[in-house]
Amino acid sequence: MMNTSSSPLRPLPHIGFGVVHHARTRPSAHRFTYGTYFLMLPMHLEQAVDEGAAAAELQPNRPGALSFFDEDHGEGRSAAQGGAMPWLQTLLRSQGILDADGDVWLQTYPRVWGYTFKPVSFWYCYRAARHGGSLRAVVAEVNNTFGERHCYVLDAPQWGQTVTADKVFHVSPFCEVKGRYAFCFTREVKEGQTVVSARIDHHDEIGLLIHTRLTGALQVLDAPARRRALWRYPLMTIGVFWHIHREAFTLWRKRVPFFSKPAQAAVVATRSHSSQPPISKH
Repeated sequence: MMNTSSSPLRPLPHIGFGVVHHARTRPSAHRFTYGTYFLMLPMHLEQAVDEGAAAAELQPNRPGALSFFDEDHGEGRSAAQGGAMPWLQTLLRSQGILDADGDVWLQTYPRVWGYTFKPVSFWYCYRAARHGGSLRAVVAEVNNTFGERHCYVLDAPQWGQTVTADKVFHVSPFCEVKGRYAFCFTREVKEGQTVVSARIDHHDEIGLLIHTRLTGALQVLDAPARRRALWRYPLMTIGVFWHIHREAFTLWRKRVPFFSKPAQAAVVATRSHSSQPPISKH
């Protein structure tokens, strides 16, 4: 059953175990799937419910086997400089989104043994409970392997519905910086667990070029979940970086056309389209 109200999760750090699926349709078909995990964090962590060991498994801006640092997001502000939340609030206001005044949850990869690489993070921004507590905006914060960052600000998304935005940021030498992205987010409760899915499809003038989906079942980040993550994926964030380069090498061997990196876009954020044209399913 789709949940369309404010997040049902307790205000504690959560971890999602799942898979990344990626499929390219042309000029050579190519696909892969691999297991992964990610964090789902209430971004007022100092206000998180204190439930003993569960709340202690992730203390923001402190080193650990799994850790979260504000400076890995937004403008790179450390906690002492105010952290990432002021950046997010300023970004939303600059896009005319003034009523995302409720909960904020961040879906992101952690630092693992101090190393991080975050291809994309999702900021889920809600209206306040007095205004219904519904999802108001999603900010897709995208990083490439050149250390550059761009945000796609998705205005008024709804669970299970597609939101589109022009592609303006370089992420792969095997894709031109043109066309559009189609984003779709789902959140369902299955057998007592909340399962979230984020889909990003890249369409060009011909049609669907690349389909990507990240799916995971959420649970509170307690000691057993932390051990499971580190035992199953001891070098997860390095693995993400390695997967990207391995698949790039595979595409090169298949002689998929290579495009040089253009100059980074001057704008730091791209807003979604106001309309939602039909998007073919993959």
